[in-house]
Amino acid sequence: MMKILIIVTNIGMYASGNLKTGLWLSELTHIYHAAKEKGYDITIASPQGGNIPVDPESLKHFTLDKISEQYWNKDDFQLLLANSEKLSELTQQEYDLIYLAGGHGTMYDFPDDTTIQSMVRNQFEKGKKVAAICHGVGGLLNVKLSNGEYLIKAKSMTGFDWFEETIARRKREVPFNLEAAIKERGANLKKAFIPMTSNVVVDGNLITGQNPFSSKEMAKVVVEQLEKNKL
Repeated sequence: MMKILIIVTNIGMYASGNLKTGLWLSELTHIYHAAKEKGYDITIASPQGGNIPVDPESLKHFTLDKISEQYWNKDDFQLLLANSEKLSELTQQEYDLIYLAGGHGTMYDFPDDTTIQSMVRNQFEKGKKVAAICHGVGGLLNVKLSNGEYLIKAKSMTGFDWFEETIARRKREVPFNLEAAIKERGANLKKAFIPMTSNVVVDGNLITGQNPFSSKEMAKVVVEQLEKNKL
């Protein structure tokens, strides 16, 4: 049975204290749904464990798609969100996929988390799949391989870009510019031709999605890539 680990944020507020944030719901629900349909063993974890705050923006009519709404209305799914595993307690586990879900909250607790860094490095160096979507890509920024190079250096990848941050009206709230940070690490950033549309980039065992509107395609591509490994 395929084992996948989905890592989500614990942070529910921007540093300014003016706005709530958290996990962007569809960036969890679509991969969760696709993996469940395949019968994969799924673990949801966070840096601190316990409650996962959900960004209220991701629950609005325009952004809450059918799959996300179905899961949001399920008591057992709410229970999962309230009781995520603590990431540091899972370091000895083996996974076929580590998936970093997004939401602006991840900009605070993903980039400098040493457990995320070591787990992603080990996963990647074992030739296993690593995936990240939207702001969850920030969790890859400071991952260094055993040779001292950044994991994303010279990799083709994507993530929430600065223009999309403008559209989301969060430029003044975010702690850093994700697009600039990706480029600083020497990655080859591939953007959707039209902002806020689906874009998924595969470079070997690294799979990245640009924004929330990539959630569905991202889940499809990740499952396809995992199923290839079975052959």
